[in-house]
Amino acid sequence: VQLQASGGGLVQAGGSLRLSCAASGRTFSNYAMGWFRQAPGKEREFVAAIDWSGGTTDYVDAVKGRFTISRGNAKNTVYLRMNSLKPEDTAVYYCAAPKFPLIYYGSSNSYNYWGQGTLVTVSS
Repeated sequence: VQLQASGGGLVQAGGSLRLSCAASGRTFSNYAMGWFRQAPGKEREFVAAIDWSGGTTDYVDAVKGRFTISRGNAKNTVYLRMNSLKPEDTAVYYCAAPKFPLIYYGSSNSYNYWGQGTLVTVSS
């Protein structure tokens, strides 16, 4: 199982980015997925999660109303649309997937597979 995150970059405060996470090695249509981030000097934190159908999503309070997690049509890709970016959103963003299907992990750190991360830098 491999998760490939992409879409990070440098953006000014107030700007937008869309992160993508492409999963391979198995079909992820029945698996929840999540996004986490780790800022310099800080612990990794939960950002957003989505269930296998796309019908249930969760967000950390700091990004509610600004970030949107969604799944691609083939369900093997997960996106994180980030609007109204702030300097405090600067971090390496990781996508994550569980080992077992049809279980919603939400904000738990129990995900089994992690992507390599993509760096998002928001300048003030």
